[in-house]
Amino acid sequence: MTDKFDTLIARATRLLDRIEAILPQPLGAPDWEAAIAWRYRKRSSGHGLLEPVKHVADIRLADLKEIEPQKEKIQRNTLQFVQGHPANNVLLTGARGTGKSSLVKACLNEYAGQGLRLIEIDKADMVDLPDIVDVVSGRPEKFMVFCDDLSFEEGEPGYKALKSILDGSVAASTPNVLIYATSNRRHLLPEYMKENLTYTHTDDGEVHPGEVVEEKISLSERFGLWVSFYPFSQDEYLHITATWLAHFGVPAAEIEAARPEALVWALERASRSGRVAYQFARDYAGRHHA
Repeated sequence: MTDKFDTLIARATRLLDRIEAILPQPLGAPDWEAAIAWRYRKRSSGHGLLEPVKHVADIRLADLKEIEPQKEKIQRNTLQFVQGHPANNVLLTGARGTGKSSLVKACLNEYAGQGLRLIEIDKADMVDLPDIVDVVSGRPEKFMVFCDDLSFEEGEPGYKALKSILDGSVAASTPNVLIYATSNRRHLLPEYMKENLTYTHTDDGEVHPGEVVEEKISLSERFGLWVSFYPFSQDEYLHITATWLAHFGVPAAEIEAARPEALVWALERASRSGRVAYQFARDYAGRHHA
């Protein structure tokens, strides 16, 4: 009888272990010495965890050209943050491929030695942002929580979670956490012409039509620092291309000769962005080295 009872207990224990393994667990702290950057990932079981980024993009502030005003604002704000002074959450908006996310990565590399760390999170996981903040709140490091290409559609749950973390929660903001986000949309939500039409005053019209627009801009307004990026001119594009060609070891004489090819490359892609310049430089340097 005792043997049967022990067997039953053992089977029940194994069953409970299996059930616990598939139940959502509280977010645990990773090995903070393993990396300077982490990605937040949520498994199909609902478990969220912070995975170390083993190979951080090796980009420096000096590598980024033709965005000096934007670079100065971001670098100043980040340095204030690292040094323990007041600093703002940052929203970087504007033209694609102009260096928004690269600037955040460059700041990480610049100040990692002074305790700056980065946690990358997808917008779909923004609902778990309070859990991430709780995990890092007691750490001595400074954390940039970074969301690339942030935008929301109507009714997405992460929208309200981010609003609450930025400014609006009953909990005080955590001094060692800032949100850095990039977006091609200035106000992060789609805006429609019909929303302007709500200002038409009719007998059955909305009592407070302006509140539709107010809700649209309420999220972006909670970022204390807005930094805008603009499309590059042809000369700016060629300067960026030359910088990357030199970075990949192309001699100065060949850089000058590569200008026509660089212009055709941009024309084929209908863009003179920094990303396009970088891609051309990689292609050109690879072909000529080969």
